[in-house]
Amino acid sequence: MGIRSLTRAEAERRAELVVVERYDVDVDLTALPDGPEVRCVSTVAFTCREPGAETFVDCAAQVVSATLNGVALAPGEDGRIQLPGLAGHNVLRVESVQADTTAGEGVHKATDPADGEVYVWMSFEPDEARFVWACFDQPDLKAPHAFTVTAPAAWTVTSNSGDARVEELDAARRWAFPDTPPLSTYNTVINAGPFHEVRREADGHNLGLYARRSLAEVLDRDADEIFTLTGQGLAFYAEAFAMPFPQRRYDQVFMPEFGGAMENYGCVTWSDAFLRRAAPTPAEHGLLARVLLHEMAHMWFGNIVTMRWWDDLWLNEAFAEFACHWAAEQATRHTDAWASHLMIGKISAYLSDQGPASHPIHQPIHDVAQAASIFDNITYPKGASVLQQLKTYVGEEHFRTGMAAYFARHAWSNTTLQDLIDALSEASGRDLDTWRTAWLATAGTDRFSLERDGDTVTLVADGNPRPQVLAVGAYARNGDALERRALVRVEVTETRTPVTGLPPADVLLINDDDLTFATTRPDTASRDELFRTAAQLPTAISRGVAAATVWDMLTTGEATAAEAGRCLTSVLAAETSDAVIEPYLTLAANIAELWAPPAERDALSAAVAATCRRLAADPGRRQVALRGLARTATTADDLGWLREQAGDDVDLSWRALIREAELGGDITAESGLLLARDPDPDAWLRALTVRAALPDAATKAEVWQQLVVDRTVPINSVGLVAAAFWRPGQDALLAPYAERYLEAIPKLHQGGMILAMSYTHRLFPVHAIAPDYIERARQASQEAVPVVRLTLLERSDEVGRMLRARAVAA
Repeated sequence: MGIRSLTRAEAERRAELVVVERYDVDVDLTALPDGPEVRCVSTVAFTCREPGAETFVDCAAQVVSATLNGVALAPGEDGRIQLPGLAGHNVLRVESVQADTTAGEGVHKATDPADGEVYVWMSFEPDEARFVWACFDQPDLKAPHAFTVTAPAAWTVTSNSGDARVEELDAARRWAFPDTPPLSTYNTVINAGPFHEVRREADGHNLGLYARRSLAEVLDRDADEIFTLTGQGLAFYAEAFAMPFPQRRYDQVFMPEFGGAMENYGCVTWSDAFLRRAAPTPAEHGLLARVLLHEMAHMWFGNIVTMRWWDDLWLNEAFAEFACHWAAEQATRHTDAWASHLMIGKISAYLSDQGPASHPIHQPIHDVAQAASIFDNITYPKGASVLQQLKTYVGEEHFRTGMAAYFARHAWSNTTLQDLIDALSEASGRDLDTWRTAWLATAGTDRFSLERDGDTVTLVADGNPRPQVLAVGAYARNGDALERRALVRVEVTETRTPVTGLPPADVLLINDDDLTFATTRPDTASRDELFRTAAQLPTAISRGVAAATVWDMLTTGEATAAEAGRCLTSVLAAETSDAVIEPYLTLAANIAELWAPPAERDALSAAVAATCRRLAADPGRRQVALRGLARTATTADDLGWLREQAGDDVDLSWRALIREAELGGDITAESGLLLARDPDPDAWLRALTVRAALPDAATKAEVWQQLVVDRTVPINSVGLVAAAFWRPGQDALLAPYAERYLEAIPKLHQGGMILAMSYTHRLFPVHAIAPDYIERARQASQEAVPVVRLTLLERSDEVGRMLRARAVAA
């Protein structure tokens, strides 16, 4: 059955015609332990402003029966049921069945390999509620939802409003949830299964955590941290937005085979991959905090106030991404959150924004299928960075005042970009129309450099810059270190901007404190100085700004892999912030593995490995350093030392086995023994990853079958297995799979938006391809759905840059 994508014109017409009063949705999950079916009865009460008119309701599940005001309807086609002859007030009742709960959209059944228990989650962004029950699946038709869920007796059910009334039935229980506030369909949720549950009271909120039973010990380990962050986040946002979270109950549900996290109102769904089976590293603790605060920010920006149409998707995602770093820095122990953002998200956004997939942050969206293609680096990290610049541009006090007014004015309704701009303009007294056009309606990245003429310093833009405020830091040498002597803020409106008030300095750092979204370049005279002195800068954010410049120069062909590798390795060795050690290790290893010419690969890997061995002497860095060594060890001595250090550590032992497998070691027996003693219910995926790395034709074929054809690898492990599959030095074995990737492109969208993005990006070959492969991949993408086409365009550009870098010797 073909499923049509809702267009903007259709959504606008339907919103003019229809006002949804409420949804009453009965969901039956009792068939799931033994079968695939979810049965639903959706009853929708709505009014029509033009009695006698016709519209449609979305339903991409199998329709059993449908009535409008008691009159039977045709079952519909293309995922729509036509609603003719509307009355002033209408009641629609649709009974539906969704049996594709393994690989379909909207609802997913997962079976825990540890004990055979079944868990089910639902996730609806952008328009996947229609795959489960009938609804008007567009963001501006908000309404209260009342869910009644019948589930096996041993199961717990969670939903948005919590505090269900539970009725005991024969071999089942019925959970009747109170009405939600007015919500868009994509913000609703049902999760169910035989959960392990932990609850806690915090500042008037009833907080809940859920996970599958086989991860009970891990959830209990992390509960204090998650509850602390949740309380800190709720308090920060309540104060920053002058609006406390209005519901007492706030649940977070960690689910198997779920991708990422989803901001369902009052009941956030997470991938249970965030419950780390090994003790989390500082970077993993930081990621947990940022994701938690990101999804929480959506309670206000996305749920309470919702975009009218998907062209303002960035209002949801960019704001939540900005707010999570803002909150982490100001309200939690993760005070280097913006440094993490720079070295993880922002450098990716710089690359995307300078490539063929770049687009304005705010752009016209024809239909929902196109909207699914912009959950990307422009919407998320660039959007967050632009909002950080906006806060800097208007001042934090004015920013807070404007946001408070925005939420007070538009709570439980839908808005456009102009509503936000108006609120911030009123609060700050600044005309933001020019800022809005330059930053939100224009693609691309500004670039700045400095000119020095005696004591005169001029900030020079490459082209016409956007209006923005940035800072220039002046640093002087003090022994082997650099000390900041001054920080001068500059408001940019022209191509050339004088920078006044700088004292004599050995190093001038553009965009110090990372206040804007712009790349920078040293002048010719100070180029080599930047590479030498990046590690001597005094803070994580100043070192990050310098390192981001070096990385950007590598991606644009202005620096070699050897230069960039040496610089980042030196920064890594000097770094004092635990939050960014792991990101730097990842970048340094990526340079050696993906960007360096083959003849230089081992030397650069060895340099990173040596740094890891030195860092491992610090107990606080040991775990991260040994993980880095497991990726970069090339000698028997490194591998033997790693084995010795790993001892009984199961996680490190798996990592060492992956590296040994890649290098051709005989690890089959040891992998089996490690699998037998690993308590992780998903340990089979670690064993599969070891096999993926082996330079063996038969094994590569088996792994490709599981990963790509059968799709038995859960979404959060696709990247891990694919990275082990595409290993350098295995070109003869891998070349056929580069061709198979091209053949798979037409099917990469199956399973929904998250799967489409992950499979398209993660499976793209990074080795065993010729330069003409990039163009062939782009040509093959032309007939793909938008989310696949745009993801492939972006990834192919990045891999093309890698190929060019590999062709340049130091």
